[in-house]
Amino acid sequence: MTATGTPRAGDPERGTLDKAAGENFPVAPFFLPKDWRTDLVAVYGFARLVDDIGDGDLAPGGADARLLGVSPEEAEDRLLLLDAFEADLDRVFDGTPGHPLLRRLQATVRRRSLPPEPFLGLIAANRQDQLVTRYETYDDLLAYCELSANPVGRLVLAVTGTSTPERIRLSDAICTALQIVEHLQDVAEDLGRDRIYLPAEDMKRFHVQEADLAAKTAGASVRALVAYEAQRARELLNEGAPLVGSVHGRLKLLLAGFVAGGRAALRAIAAAEHDVLPGPPKPGKLQLLREVGVTLRGEG
Repeated sequence: MTATGTPRAGDPERGTLDKAAGENFPVAPFFLPKDWRTDLVAVYGFARLVDDIGDGDLAPGGADARLLGVSPEEAEDRLLLLDAFEADLDRVFDGTPGHPLLRRLQATVRRRSLPPEPFLGLIAANRQDQLVTRYETYDDLLAYCELSANPVGRLVLAVTGTSTPERIRLSDAICTALQIVEHLQDVAEDLGRDRIYLPAEDMKRFHVQEADLAAKTAGASVRALVAYEAQRARELLNEGAPLVGSVHGRLKLLLAGFVAGGRAALRAIAAAEHDVLPGPPKPGKLQLLREVGVTLRGEG
């Protein structure tokens, strides 16, 4: 997920949760039951904090590092911070965690009987980001999404008590698609972090060099590559869309919002003629609402 906004120094919990307003997709919209919103925000706080550690985007002042028992001298070591964060996650399941976001999560874990595996997957994804900056094949990228994106959908199903093997399969397809869409929106930003999530084999196929991704605007080859990856994401969204029809009530609206958000983002990318280099193409609210209606009707 891509967030905006500057965290507040001195209050790492509030600063992290404040980023929810800047997300591409709703974290815990108002129409959900209060207990669902509470638990989804707790899950979001975990996911946002681990991403901030992995991206080096923690609030200034080093409060998060101190809460995790990491000294100021070591606070720039992302792998060390991730190890400390994983140790604090262990205390969520057996003890008392030190970070307030993990203390908040502990209540959700106990109330919903959540397992550690999805949380460990998100940590593993951010650890991988420190060690792997290029992906040779599409299958390699899918394996990364299995860690970086799919656990979020699985946690949403677990929090709402609607997990089944088939729903998990459909959710995985949606979450992987949303991750690919985000990668397409953020090609320039990711390159600034020395990361490329476009598979190298596809770049070669479309005659795209890394230097092409650093241009201010995309040439024909880059646009063709982005269109190709966008089609893959679209197919994954369509594969996972039956998840929406498998549930009822307010959860159906939430899941339709996820699918619609991905579809609207893909339309925005197409409207920009697949030139994602000047900045992430973003859909308007009207386009998003239209896509929600289409998804709810099962017309997508």
